[in-house]
Amino acid sequence: MPKFPVRIELHEAKREDYTVLYEDMAFRGFTDTITSADGHTFQLPSGEYNYERQAMRAEVMSKARAAAIETGIEYSVLVTESAGRTYYNLDEAE
Repeated sequence: MPKFPVRIELHEAKREDYTVLYEDMAFRGFTDTITSADGHTFQLPSGEYNYERQAMRAEVMSKARAAAIETGIEYSVLVTESAGRTYYNLDEAE
């Protein structure tokens, strides 16, 4: 199954703007966590999301942009299709 790391930056945003973004991203199937091969779940850095469903990059971009639009703030989005990730020192998710 394809994995899509997604980065969204809200320009000149307040913390509550990211809360709105998080809620809309979750509604659209994105998570803000990553699960390791041994089953541990880690919190992604702020503004980072994960999408793991059958999709094309353009479709994932469209969903991410639709969520960002809901904040009413200028934004930037980066979508990558990934075969895997390596990470260090992420907080374990609660």
